[in-house]
Amino acid sequence: MTDRADILQSELRARLPETLPPRLGVAVSGGGDSVALMYLLHAIAQREGVAMHVATVDHGLRAGSADEAARVAVQATHLGLSHETLLWQGWDGTGNLQDQARQARYALLTNWAHRNGIPAIALGHTADDQAETVLMRLGRAAGVTGLSGMPNSRERNSITLLRPMLGLTRQQLRDYLTEAGVDWVEDPSNHDQRFDRIKARDALLGLGTLGISAASLGRVAENLAQAREALARYTQETARKITVVDGGDICVDRAKFDDLPNEIQRRLLIGIIAWIAGPGYPPRGSAVEQAVAAVGDGKTLAMAGCLLTCQEDKAWFCRELNAVAHEFVRTHQTWDKRWVLSGPATEKTQVRALGEAGLRQVSEWRTMGKPRPALLSSPAVWEGETLLSAPLAGFSNGWSANFTPERPEFYTSLLSH
Repeated sequence: MTDRADILQSELRARLPETLPPRLGVAVSGGGDSVALMYLLHAIAQREGVAMHVATVDHGLRAGSADEAARVAVQATHLGLSHETLLWQGWDGTGNLQDQARQARYALLTNWAHRNGIPAIALGHTADDQAETVLMRLGRAAGVTGLSGMPNSRERNSITLLRPMLGLTRQQLRDYLTEAGVDWVEDPSNHDQRFDRIKARDALLGLGTLGISAASLGRVAENLAQAREALARYTQETARKITVVDGGDICVDRAKFDDLPNEIQRRLLIGIIAWIAGPGYPPRGSAVEQAVAAVGDGKTLAMAGCLLTCQEDKAWFCRELNAVAHEFVRTHQTWDKRWVLSGPATEKTQVRALGEAGLRQVSEWRTMGKPRPALLSSPAVWEGETLLSAPLAGFSNGWSANFTPERPEFYTSLLSH
């Protein structure tokens, strides 16, 4: 091992979990960053007895992408690694291409990991990517969370995504590949000025005279990540004091909520919405501010698949009926990505929202002490138009409603936002 490779591997290993999983995935596009990741991580995996598997996402958006994926397959085979190309065919030519491609890439990779029993995937984001992310978010007037950049690791679709190269620059990686005699491809979109990331990349080159570099912006992101962690823990401690989890709903003490700093109010609401509606992009800042005001004013508000409704001194957050009104599954399947109902199922039983028709068949629903909208959107068991069970509305009839194992406990989930 050369001194250069030794230094890079040491930096990379320091950002990985102390104990690596027995099977580790790595996403390799064929570009210099991800190819370097594959070679560096391969050496680490060999030393630690980890089986490494490689996947390449071919978005199919430009000529040559299939050849690039094939080149990665050859490089992986040369290292003795398994390789699979994952083809995306989902773009219809409308909407935000980069965002859709990113979402599809993560979906393809995490599904691949599930199929192959791989609990974690390493991604090739570098210090330069982190710096560009911070610059773009600065342009959008982001707060602490946005300016803390990309985290070293995160969960997506129950797979851990690792970014062990956030402390390494593109130039360091390309110097390493050149010394090792390893080829890589250059994506022509890396020079396309239509993309904000490329504009940020070029802007960063002109900020050096101010002492602003990929390394300095990376340190800013790490500092703000520590601040984000402190705020998340304070939000969690606050939530334990002023909220109650009732089934899949959250009840908030309005007076105590009103006394909180605005930043904690915002973080708490974003966490509540994410826990109820599922992970995804958080609502826009203006929408969150509207929700904060609605809690204070005792108003009803629908946002991001959730419904806020107030009862005197309490604010209830529940699933919005419109978000689940048309969703149905067979019993024992997952409903609304969080509920599994178990009981005396038949071939004709299915799970769907309780709704108005179901609530009329539950005579004692008022004894639950919950707002009517929260019960309307709760899961129920049906046979045709006959209601068999509504466990969260006080009518179990031999059935139970439980969260899927992947759904985190509410207070724990606040540390991941």
